[in-house]
Amino acid sequence: MNSFFNKLERRFGRYAIHNLPTIMIALYAAGYLLLLIMPDVLNICTLEPYYILRGQVWRIITWVLVPPSGFGIFTLIMLYFYFSIGRNLEMTWGAFRYNLYIFSGLIFTLAGAFLLYFLMGGNVIGLGYFFSTYYINMSIFLAFTLTYPEMQVLLYFFIPLKVKYLGYIYGAILIYDCIRGGWPTRVAIIASLMNFIIFMLSSGRLRRFSPKEIRRRTDFARKSRPVPPAGTKRPDSIHRCTVCGRTEKDHPGLEFRYCSKCSGYHEYCYDHLFTHEHIH
Repeated sequence: MNSFFNKLERRFGRYAIHNLPTIMIALYAAGYLLLLIMPDVLNICTLEPYYILRGQVWRIITWVLVPPSGFGIFTLIMLYFYFSIGRNLEMTWGAFRYNLYIFSGLIFTLAGAFLLYFLMGGNVIGLGYFFSTYYINMSIFLAFTLTYPEMQVLLYFFIPLKVKYLGYIYGAILIYDCIRGGWPTRVAIIASLMNFIIFMLSSGRLRRFSPKEIRRRTDFARKSRPVPPAGTKRPDSIHRCTVCGRTEKDHPGLEFRYCSKCSGYHEYCYDHLFTHEHIH
């Protein structure tokens, strides 16, 4: 699947929208401005299949303006946070793949709304309450946690926390919402996170949890560990990041990979595998 995305990027990469996180924040700002000065206008912007099928086709696009929550100081903090992780993902993946991730999330959400509408027999009003960009934002952060699991962020600017732990919290929130909510909520969550599921499958991130892959990594670590001469002490670690110097002994959950674009054998942790300067 990754080769398929590479072919798409070679063919359509020149059409990618750059600085998409900035555009998304600008759309949110427009939505919050409407919420403050003309809140009734947002009622005709929601993702309502009932009204879309009856001529209000602008809702196919304008639903992205509807803010997922009220406006306040914490909203500003979260918008800045999502802008930061969006910029990091865009720089890591490239503009085309980030575009593909965001727009596929929007398309899956749109398709989920219509699927639920028809499954409920049609003539249903009120689905726009469930379908918004809230879970798409969650999908952006979940993708960030898989890309930079060991990165430390300052939650609300003063609470140091590793990204992967925030990912666990977000995952727990999603599970809770699925259990607490009805089928409209569940369909909205699944549809909005389809881009994240495809991302995991295409990047091979799910494969690392398979018993076969776990056994393969264990065997590789055991066989590749150098055997010291008699009377010498076995080295403490065999994997060390070229950039930060961390080892598997200091961080047992950290994964290391060799970079194929660097000359020689240079190993990097996952935090620096895609961001380091290649050695030639």
